[in-house]
Amino acid sequence: MRGFLGLTKRNLLLFFKDKQSILFSLLTSMIVLALYLLFLKDTFVNAMDSAINQFPGLSSLIDKNDKDMFANLILLTGILGSAMITVPYNCLITLVKDRENKVDYDILATPLKRGQIILSYFVSAAFSSVILTGIILAVGLAIICMHGNIYLGGIDILKAFGVVALGSISATSIFMIVVLFLKSVSASGAFFGLLSAASGFIIGAYIPISQFSEAIQTICNIFPASQITIVLRNVLINGLLEHMYTALDGVDQGMFVTSIKELFSFKARLFDGYFDISQMLVYIVVSILICIVVQIFVYSKTYKKA
Repeated sequence: MRGFLGLTKRNLLLFFKDKQSILFSLLTSMIVLALYLLFLKDTFVNAMDSAINQFPGLSSLIDKNDKDMFANLILLTGILGSAMITVPYNCLITLVKDRENKVDYDILATPLKRGQIILSYFVSAAFSSVILTGIILAVGLAIICMHGNIYLGGIDILKAFGVVALGSISATSIFMIVVLFLKSVSASGAFFGLLSAASGFIIGAYIPISQFSEAIQTICNIFPASQITIVLRNVLINGLLEHMYTALDGVDQGMFVTSIKELFSFKARLFDGYFDISQMLVYIVVSILICIVVQIFVYSKTYKKA
């Protein structure tokens, strides 16, 4: 256990020693959030207006500030969804550097078992990503709170941090398998470019997943990252939607909120059915456990001749 903790601590210290990497990991998400608020916000407000126009007479009952806050929270979930993919991947750079610099040879010469070695990389990367994504969530909420009431209680905020932590751990478990096949930092950087470009579409950050065909929706929602984003969307926005429902006072019999949840994907569509929050959480946890088993197996086989 002492050796495992020592290697985990060493991995954490190496990662956090690179302050520029940490700064840019956080700064990128904050810049994208600012750009979203400046340029993409109207896109989501217009989508909401289209939903309102389906129910004549509702426009006067829904406050403009609530519409703006809805767009802000949708954008925040998109930012966090992307961050829960890119940040965990960046946190695994220590493993790639060790392999490129042949440091892994020295680590394999220690009494530690291969399972302990790979788990130390996993734990350190997961811990790092949870901290960084948690900071992004905190800053994002602070910025949005300046624009008005977010209708979130203390329990809801704690749930949001829990969901972000789970999403970071989930992404780390998946990308750990990927980086085991990468032998250089340049290869890792090339894959990161592809990942950054695709992540926003997979989680519905740019376009709601509901706008895609059923087959594409299923493909997107197979990835745990998409489902964790949907769970986070429910946690962060349900309070606001309940406020809107109360403001409408049953005039539309709840149809407006229902249409909004369908439009912005508050459930994960898989094949011919939908996953609710409980089913999505089970799916994510099971995927984490499977990935941990796979990464231990792959590491043992890949590094057998190292």
